[in-house]
This record gives sequence, C-alpha cells and structure tokens, in this order.
Amino acid sequence: MKIDRAFPESPYRGNVVLAIGFFDGFHRGHRAIVEALLRERKAGYRAAVLTFRNHPATFLRPDAVPPMISTLEERLDNLGEAGIDEAYLLPFDATIASLDAARFLDEIVIGRIGARVLVVGQNFRFGANRGGDANFAREHLARRDVGFVAVPQLEDRGARISSTRIRRAIAEGDVALADELLGTAYRLRGTVVLGEGRGHQLGFPTANLDVPGGKLIPAEGVYSCVCRHDGRDYAGLLSIGTNPTFDGKAQSVEVWVRDFEHTIYGEEIALRDLRFVRAQRRFESAEALLEQMRADVAAVPYPSFVK
Repeated sequence: MKIDRAFPESPYRGNVVLAIGFFDGFHRGHRAIVEALLRERKAGYRAAVLTFRNHPATFLRPDAVPPMISTLEERLDNLGEAGIDEAYLLPFDATIASLDAARFLDEIVIGRIGARVLVVGQNFRFGANRGGDANFAREHLARRDVGFVAVPQLEDRGARISSTRIRRAIAEGDVALADELLGTAYRLRGTVVLGEGRGHQLGFPTANLDVPGGKLIPAEGVYSCVCRHDGRDYAGLLSIGTNPTFDGKAQSVEVWVRDFEHTIYGEEIALRDLRFVRAQRRFESAEALLEQMRADVAAVPYPSFVK
C-alpha cells in the first residue's frame, strides 16, 4: 500500500474510489466499509482511504483524547492487508477542522483526490462542527457526478459496533467481547525492557513490555494470553498492575511465558487472546503470591497450538 502524506499529482486521478475514516481497531464495521469500497473498484481504479495521523480529538478536545485500540503502524497495516491501494495520511489540524462540509467535499474529496466514488459508514459526520452527514454528502456529490455509498451500521447483541464500545470492553477487561466486535484478536505489542527482577527471584521470570504511548491497556488484572515471538506462539500469563504486594507505584505490563527460556531484552513480542483470570490484589507475603501464581498457571489450559 502506498502512503501519501500530501496530495501528489497521480495518474490515477479521477479513477479513485475513496473511503474516509480514522479506522481505530479496524473492527467489523470498518471492514464492511472497505469491502464495499473494493466492490466499487473497477479495472484501472485505485482503492484509497483518507485517514488522519492523529485522532481528531487531539485537536478538537485535547483534554478528552481516547487511548487508541491500534497504533498508527497497526492501522496502516490493517488497511494494507485488507486490500487498500493508497492511503492519504493527513494531520487533523486547523486546516481540516475549518472546512465546512461542502468545501471538504469540493476541495479535498474531489479537488485534491479526484474521487469518482465516496464510501463511508452510514453514521458518517464531517466538516466544521460536524455539519455534514451521509444525506448531505449523497446529494452534494450527485450534483458533481460523483458516486456515493453509505454502508449500514453493524450491530452485535443489539448495540452498534464502534471503536468507543470496543475501548470500553478492553478498559473493563472484557477482551473476549472486544475480540468479537473487532473480528480479530486485540493485540498488545511492546519491546521487552528491564524490570525489577522479582519474577525471576520467585521462579516465574517475566518479560516486561514497553507498550507504545497512547495504546489502550486493558484493566488491571491477570490474563491468560498467547505470546508471539520470532514467528512462534507460546502460552503465557499476563499481569497488568502496580505490583501491590511490593508497594509498587507505576503500572507495569509483564508476561510469564510457558516453556520459554530465551533472553530477549530489546526485542518485540506481541500478545493476543487475552482472557481475564483474576483481579490484582495485595498478598500478605511473597510466598502467598507465589502460591497464587502457581494456581493461576494450573488454571490456564494449554492452547490448541501446543502439541
């Protein structure tokens, strides 16, 4: 997938089908939009998305910026893997925020990109003060001979699938629900860094993860998980919390990996299939904590990939 950080002159200008969105998490609703976009792509056309480097809230509501389900790299990877040919990656700033709905369509969608078809979700709002919606876009673009597709909102268990709903599920520790709404597993990726070394002292060495800033961390607790390193999957137990037994202050994200004895400081690992096991709590002693850790391991079944 080609990534454009501006609007270059392109031989495909006028032969572009375009979707617009932030696509955080690339959940089932986002996938439906991209699938509709690809159905509009004719021979010789480019399937493109217009998305933003920063969440619009960073400019519009800087005191209420939500944590991200996906990092920027993950968002772009998801779009490329889905079949998108070109991504216009722009900053959401005063220039974008000041455009009213009509100017946004005329100057950006048609003028800069040259879209022949625009595909969005049915609840799409855009332009200054969110002044435009799907009905406005349909009527405005029809007068300029540009096609328009509004993809119906998907629901699950009687509620619409949205990034906001998925963030809430992850923040509450219900990663199983988040996975269902995403249509794939929520992942935590991070670089392994030095920790306090207490896990090693207790006989349960853990890898401490430095997770990218802004990435949504699930609720504090202990989770079973699958840990992927160097192309191989391992079963693991993830602990998110402040280590209350040892009067910890800062939150840590650390994982014990079954049947794994490598030293991997500075390397990246990815965790998925997080399933809540128990809440964090303070134990009376390190021995009591160790007993609970043994029980946690015994309670977690071997996943299907373990022979």
